[in-house]
Amino acid sequence: MAVNLGLAGWATGFACAGAMSLVLARWRARWGRDRLGPADWVTLTRAALTVAVAALVADSFAGPVPVALLVSLTSVALVLDAVDGQVARRTQTTSTLGARMDGEVDAFLILVLSVYVAQSAGAWVLAIGAARYVFFVAGYLLPWLHAQLPARHWRKVVCAAQGIVLTFAAADVLPLALTQAALGFALVLLAESFGRDVWWLWSHRPGEAAPAHGRTVVAVLLTALSIAIVWAALVAPDQPGQFGSIAFLRVPIEGLVLIALALALPVTGRRILAVLAGLALALVVVLKVVNYLVFSLFDRSFQPLGDIGQLGNALETLRLTEGVSQARLIEIGAVVGVVAAVFLLPLAMLRLTRVAADNRSFALRAVAGLSAVWAVCAVLGAQLVSQTPIASAISASVLVDGVRTVQAEVDDVGVFGAQIKHDPYRGAPADSLLRALRGKDVLLVFEESLGRVAIEESSFAAEVNAALAAGDRRLASAGFHSRSGFLISPTFGGGSWLAHSTLHSGLWVNNLRRYAQLLPERRFTLASAFNRAGWRTVDDVPSNDRPWPEGKAFYHWDRIYDRNQVGYRGPTFSYSSMPDQYVYSALQRLELGKTNRPPLFAEVDTVTGHQPWNRIPEEIGWDKVGNGAIFDHLPNHYEGGSFLSYWGDARRVQANYGRSMVYTINTLTKFIQHHGKKNLVVIALGDHQPRNPVTGEQAGHQVPISIIAQDPNVLKRIEGWGWNPGLKPRRDAPVWPMSSFRNRFLDAFDSKAAAR
Repeated sequence: MAVNLGLAGWATGFACAGAMSLVLARWRARWGRDRLGPADWVTLTRAALTVAVAALVADSFAGPVPVALLVSLTSVALVLDAVDGQVARRTQTTSTLGARMDGEVDAFLILVLSVYVAQSAGAWVLAIGAARYVFFVAGYLLPWLHAQLPARHWRKVVCAAQGIVLTFAAADVLPLALTQAALGFALVLLAESFGRDVWWLWSHRPGEAAPAHGRTVVAVLLTALSIAIVWAALVAPDQPGQFGSIAFLRVPIEGLVLIALALALPVTGRRILAVLAGLALALVVVLKVVNYLVFSLFDRSFQPLGDIGQLGNALETLRLTEGVSQARLIEIGAVVGVVAAVFLLPLAMLRLTRVAADNRSFALRAVAGLSAVWAVCAVLGAQLVSQTPIASAISASVLVDGVRTVQAEVDDVGVFGAQIKHDPYRGAPADSLLRALRGKDVLLVFEESLGRVAIEESSFAAEVNAALAAGDRRLASAGFHSRSGFLISPTFGGGSWLAHSTLHSGLWVNNLRRYAQLLPERRFTLASAFNRAGWRTVDDVPSNDRPWPEGKAFYHWDRIYDRNQVGYRGPTFSYSSMPDQYVYSALQRLELGKTNRPPLFAEVDTVTGHQPWNRIPEEIGWDKVGNGAIFDHLPNHYEGGSFLSYWGDARRVQANYGRSMVYTINTLTKFIQHHGKKNLVVIALGDHQPRNPVTGEQAGHQVPISIIAQDPNVLKRIEGWGWNPGLKPRRDAPVWPMSSFRNRFLDAFDSKAAAR
């Protein structure tokens, strides 16, 4: 990777390298070392990596730096930190010089990282990097601070934790609130470690006897930390709209019950209870985090039976939207977080129950008092913020709701199975199907992420509505007209395949378990209807890059075009494998432009509107599209930097979403204007609303839908639907479940007899 360092980077690098060389020379003279051992060379390698990191950090104040390189250098340095000690012990070359070098390189790396992270997380993070140096300077005022400390493994663990947490923060792979929480926890650990060392040094000052209560302060700190961990785990919300610092100022009834039970049990029973409760709480924390993510993405709670099977797809999407390196860091962080919860929460519960038992009288009074507060707040419905009662039972609710969700999923298998079997259109004869559309090419266009929010009450609605108005004029100039309304999508923020299967099957496929249950069945889809009535059926899915047997087995497509089968030779655009303009151009070349062919029914799944909306292609002339290589040499709207730093700026995300919707609308209407024939009919609809931060809270699942045609008889068939002219549905336009469209459409175009 080529890196062009600026003046600040080079100056910092040379200054740090020179200072390290001078300090090393002084230490070698002080401790009489003529030669460096193998472990010392490992430490020097770490020092060189740290200097490189310092140069990048200095450059970051002048402009963006390659985060992947910074994180990679830091990660190697952290790994080598575990190597040099092993090498020293195995080669029997441990020394005072080596230990001092090791400690100072650690301290400098943490300082450099804290300077970088402070730019995004806040200046308070500098306290992490400055702690070692404040301690050192304080030694000149209080000489007893410079005394030799005893070896302590926990000190090394805390040091490693600082480096790991700061590296994750520098990678910018976690939401800012979670990053700050991790940094705050790291700072608490650091304060505890330094506090314990300062207490030990003070209690062992020359001429002073160690106080008998020397370990009491440490015990109090550990108990306070255990209370904070358990309390936070118990009261933490599981939905984005409820999250905030005030949400933690609640009284958890579960904790009070656990302490009361522990006080009533003997020692062995108390320990078993603590471990089991800690493991259960770890499960609750994991469920809360997963629920939070699923609510953020899909505006619904986690559904175990369906969602777990899609973990592989979720990881693949993560890599496509955020890059392999950042996705891998997120995956590692998730595993580390789960492991930490499984170990820390049982340990915290063991400590709390033991302290409560040792202070039984005080614990009983505290439990009784807090229980009274909880009861009063529960009766009064007291809240500090909306939907966040002070009397908390959220952790128990998470477990109970999880069990109920699984039970509901199990019960729904039979209910949905009966709905699948009941299909009055399955045996419809070919001559009764779609008679009013005979001889016409019909395109079913799913416009990715085009939701109602795009055209109403949003900062970007004006430009999207202007694009719709321009599209109306464009279509009218080519002899086309449209009617529009709203559908309710079964999904939100993603999961487009749920919308596709719902529209085609006439069933409400609102979760992944229903989707998995439906695909093996012989449901009569829209594609089946067109296929049986004599149309050639085609699915154009540019986001798919692997075999998809369900396309033929369930939908009954005659031909499926994925990203590998349309001849595209241009660049990708974040998640989008190719621009929408190329998708339409390829469909024209491969299918619509051919002569002496049967009428075509094609589903087109556009992808430019897919999140994260940080790279949007430029529109070009249709005669210039070719094989797509031209897009390699054209400018495009691109938001640089890491994905999460971009995603954290709601205004930028919303503005780019609006731009992507304008592009989506323009390419469709210009394609119809440029290539549309008089026998063309287009059904264009959004698949789902975009996710936060575009939609805000409680946005609903409505998406616009339009039918576009040149033949007035086509639109006359749907006059009874109440849809208004134009591409923009009026505010009071009819709103139907997406699952109702199949039957309404088949009935409107002469299939009513089949339904009876």
